[in-house]
Amino acid sequence: MGATKRKPATIKPKQQEEVNKKALYWTIGSAVAVVVIISVLLIVFS
Repeated sequence: MGATKRKPATIKPKQQEEVNKKALYWTIGSAVAVVVIISVLLIVFS
């Protein structure tokens, strides 16, 4: 009996983490942009 050759285990890239990071960056960036815009408007119109 010959030993069967096994393929080495491949690590699958975790795509879900990338999506979560992108969504987090977009959310933080949007929140910062809104705060900056509101601050500028308050400074200009006061």
